[in-house]
Formats: sequence, C-alpha cells, structure tokens
Amino acid sequence: MKHASFLLFGALSFAASAADIVEEKNIGMELARDLANETVLACRAQGYHVSAVVVDRHAIVRAALRDDLAARFTLEIAERKANMTAMAWLDSGEFRKRRGDIRPDLNQIDGLIVMEGGVKIVAGGYNIGAIGVSGAPGGDKDAACARQALEKLSERIEFAID
Repeated sequence: MKHASFLLFGALSFAASAADIVEEKNIGMELARDLANETVLACRAQGYHVSAVVVDRHAIVRAALRDDLAARFTLEIAERKANMTAMAWLDSGEFRKRRGDIRPDLNQIDGLIVMEGGVKIVAGGYNIGAIGVSGAPGGDKDAACARQALEKLSERIEFAID
C-alpha cells in the first residue's frame, strides 16, 4: 500500500507541475500588421474609411491602423469589437445575435462592445486572435472587409501553424 500512495503522490506532483509552463498558439506581429492593412484596403476599395485593430488571443492589441479619412473614434470601437470577439470566440455579430440578453451588461465593461464588425482569426483550428473594424456604414460591411482580408491571406494563415 505504501508503494501505491507513493506512486499516486508522484503522479499528482507531476500533474501539478505540468502546467508551470504554457505553450500556446498566438498571432505574430507581421501577420497582425498585414491583416490590419488588408482590412483597411478592402474597405477603402469600397469607398469606406475605417480603422482595423488586430488583437491576439488574449485581447492584447498587436496592430492598429486608421485610414486617412476615418473618424478618430473608429480606432477605439474597432478595438472593442475585436476584444469582444476574442472574449467570446465568436464573431461579434454572431455573439450579438445569440446573447442579446447580456448585451447591455457587457457594453458597460471597459474595452468591450457588442456590435457587429469583429471577426475571429483561426489558424490550424486554434483561435489566434481577432480583427475589429469600424467606420463602414454598418457592422456587416465592417466584418465583410475583415473577412476579405482573411481570405486574401488565407494560405499564409493556414500554413502558419505546424
């Protein structure tokens, strides 16, 4: 019996220390920068002046870009949309449809806004970040620009994770 408890204790000690170092998949600076740029260019091609903010999986800003004629508040709104997407791991428009019951409460949390225009970034099945866009005439158009950028860089994103 002494040997069994020693083995159990050893196994529990190993399990506790296994989480001491965490490896994760997250978006890199270059991809974040290029996605923000491609998003702004996609909207610009349609005559919309927007801001695009890319956050990593922890909602930390990796890249932010405001088109020349975009309103200054579009940067903050885009970041809040991206944060909402990173928190929910759903595109912000989909989250808005599903969770209207808590929308007013979440909109009171600093850094979040429940509006369409945030799109998650997935590579190899991993949620690696989110893009928030603001400035087009409607969140659906904001999200469409982000999706166009994701499509343009899809091969690069697909092969980004081993």
